[in-house]
Amino acid sequence: MQNIKLIPEKLTAENFSDFGEVVSIESKESKTINDGFAEKFSDIATLDTLEEKGQTSVHMFVAKSRRFPLHISMLEKHPYFSQTFIPRHSSPFIVVVAPPSKSPVIENLRAFITNGQQGVNYSRGVWHFPLISTNDSSEFIVIDRKHNEDLDTIEQCEVISVDDVNVLLELS
Repeated sequence: MQNIKLIPEKLTAENFSDFGEVVSIESKESKTINDGFAEKFSDIATLDTLEEKGQTSVHMFVAKSRRFPLHISMLEKHPYFSQTFIPRHSSPFIVVVAPPSKSPVIENLRAFITNGQQGVNYSRGVWHFPLISTNDSSEFIVIDRKHNEDLDTIEQCEVISVDDVNVLLELS
């Protein structure tokens, strides 16, 4: 059995660009609004949810903390829409991703750790492990395609086991 050890690297717009966008106001232009009482940072993420008349939906996830080292036993992808995670706290969280492909290429797995102020927007088709929180009761705003069980004809989430490879996520 192949062994892979993942150590999260610092999340930046550059090193995450193959997987989606970093949701952050860092290095972004703003516009003063509301008579000077607010700064508006526009277009910090590009949502992709309109496949087959899809609608965008906002959810709230409350995550439990994970224990490390964490065995990465599966990956999932959303083939027809993007998915955005925005933390409502200032604690870092970790993402494990692989580029879009028919099946994930395990050798291309990467792990990133946020600075606590960043979110992520996975592009459609990006393989990822579910939410990895380092603290209990961490809240996340999640934006993706609304699931309408009666009308949807597209596959919402594809899940694949990676138990044939021993992938461990370790904190340094």
